[in-house]
Amino acid sequence: MKEIIIYAIAAVAAITVFGYSIHMFIGGFVTPQTEKMIITAGCFLAAGVIAFLAWDIIKRRRGT
Repeated sequence: MKEIIIYAIAAVAAITVFGYSIHMFIGGFVTPQTEKMIITAGCFLAAGVIAFLAWDIIKRRRGT
């Protein structure tokens, strides 16, 4: 249970930084609506990758 809390805190921080970095790269080049859509898609993708990595770590630690 403790590791899930740690992974959740790290995931929120990583997704926040990832979304902001997308904003820094494309902000001003595209319309605000397009920027929000790209940030949203990127954050969902990052959340999926982080969830898979956390699942894999938990699976390996339990030995199955």
